Amino acid sequence: MTDATSKPRRGRPPRVPRDDPDTRAALIRSGTEVLTEQGFVVSGIDGILKRVGVPKGSFYYYFDSKEAFGRAVMEHYGTYFAGKLDRHLRDETGSPLARIAAFVADATEGMARHDFTRGCLVGNLGQEASGLPEGFREWLRTTLEDWQQRLARCLREAQVAGELAESADCDRLAEAFWIGWEGAVMRARLERGARPLETFITTYMEGLPR
Repeated sequence: MTDATSKPRRGRPPRVPRDDPDTRAALIRSGTEVLTEQGFVVSGIDGILKRVGVPKGSFYYYFDSKEAFGRAVMEHYGTYFAGKLDRHLRDETGSPLARIAAFVADATEGMARHDFTRGCLVGNLGQEASGLPEGFREWLRTTLEDWQQRLARCLREAQVAGELAESADCDRLAEAFWIGWEGAVMRARLERGARPLETFITTYMEGLPR
């Protein structure tokens, strides 16, 4: 007679065990994918869980609410994107303006890998700002200001290198870049192609004061 404790459990086990230390990270990665495709307001928890293969109880073990989960995804994305910017904009093997072009090329390639279905999390959330939880808009403003500062630093290096006129307002040019970039990303998703991104960076570079 078989002992009851040795009987196999019924049902299909989740692909990621509840006590797996990587479960939280897997949920955040899945959330990043969904939110860069759909935004926050319309995204459902069930779709995120399905991608990871964990039950809803596991989600609420790590996150108190969808809002808390959204904040974790934003923090993850902010860290990831800041690293991506630094990898290009601080790469001293290329000239400052070449670094900016390299960032755009890398970001374009990343969008192409997903058939232009995923955009920028900041841009997606910005389009639904009126329906976001309190505090999300402040995070968006702070994040964009951080990106602008990183780009302005690179533009000032371009001034020192003689690629950019000394009279150029690097802070204003950095702000203009991100305004144009978010629009180009949205248009690229609409067209499912790189043309808007290529048009943006070509026009931006041609318009820089030399």
